[in-house]
Amino acid sequence: MKKNQKVAVEQLEVGTFIRLPISWKDHPFLFSSFKIKNSAQIELIKGLGLKDVFFDPEKSDIEPVTSDKPEQAPTEEELTALKEQMLSDKTTKIDEQKKLKRDLKKTEQQFERSVAMMRSMVSKISSRPLNAVTEAKDLINNLTNMLLNSDNLALHLMSDAKNDEHIYHHTLNVAMLCMLMAKELGWSREEVETVGIGALFHDIGKLKVPSTILSKRVPLSAPEENFIKQHPLMSINFLKLADSFPEEAKPLIANHHEFLDGSGFPQGLKADELDKLSQLIAVVNEYDNLCNGTSQIKGKPPSVALGMLYKSYNEKLNSEYVSKLIKMLGIYPPGSIVELSSGQFAMVMSVNLQQLLYPNVIVYDQLVPKDQAPIVSLQNHNMSIVRSLPAAALPKKIHAYLSPRDKISFGISAI
Repeated sequence: MKKNQKVAVEQLEVGTFIRLPISWKDHPFLFSSFKIKNSAQIELIKGLGLKDVFFDPEKSDIEPVTSDKPEQAPTEEELTALKEQMLSDKTTKIDEQKKLKRDLKKTEQQFERSVAMMRSMVSKISSRPLNAVTEAKDLINNLTNMLLNSDNLALHLMSDAKNDEHIYHHTLNVAMLCMLMAKELGWSREEVETVGIGALFHDIGKLKVPSTILSKRVPLSAPEENFIKQHPLMSINFLKLADSFPEEAKPLIANHHEFLDGSGFPQGLKADELDKLSQLIAVVNEYDNLCNGTSQIKGKPPSVALGMLYKSYNEKLNSEYVSKLIKMLGIYPPGSIVELSSGQFAMVMSVNLQQLLYPNVIVYDQLVPKDQAPIVSLQNHNMSIVRSLPAAALPKKIHAYLSPRDKISFGISAI
């Protein structure tokens, strides 16, 4: 049987998965594609004046054939009451979706302001290092206040970075995730701020690396690779003129590529030579690099990156911190492409750190315009995630609709 073939409304049964061939605004159901749960839904579909709908056999529990013993149809009064209730519920859900979109937009605007501050700091680090450090301290102080003053935080997926802003997005990703982890680990405010300001400047040394090397798409020569591996120490050299930069943050800048087994760079330090802040930023930096890749290595889906940290870095990274990162981000971090229990494809847009199994997702619905695509809370819609999948596995039209990010950037907000 062909997928998504037309079937007469009269043939529908409970358990069939269908798609309504009318606008999302013209029916009382929350989605245009769904599995029929009861006979009342069938009667409501009949009341829409449709002769046919589309049937998906792969997602259905039963074939759409007339039953010998049809379930008793609801009365007209019951149908009217049900339709009114569904429309009311749909309105409530739409209002909820609008709020989720507003919250996401607000977080994105704050993230863009942080990117602008990063750009300003980088432009001043050589000529006015004290000003750059002062601005960085202000940014970190504001982030720390938000993190420590709220017990209910959400991690949001941001828009793709512009071509010249990847370093700022990476820096903010690492800073925010490090600070969030430090909070979750019960560290002091001073330690949260120290790891934050160190993370803001951890890659500043890459400004000394020619862009022709950083963006090179063929394998690097040994001298080029060795030169790039010196960027942590170059970052430290940048800060020598900034007397106000905290000394306790410098080790984590110098050591953010060092591994516990001595296989890291630039100095090949081992576990007993690395303080806890250095070990923390090494975990977060590696995760973000796995997600976002390089000019030569393609980035991994967030869930795959977490799996790689857990399975392949046992001897290299602090296992307590890796476990904390996985627990904090959940099985389906922002940016994950997933299939829902409703049979629909979606992209995880934000995760409430208190409800990791029920993220907010943007859902593909071919009858809803892309700019009006709903962002829904799985917890409030009685849906769950069936599986995660790579963006490349999506059909072309669904990929274009969901617009999976080439680069993963995070914003944090208090709920």
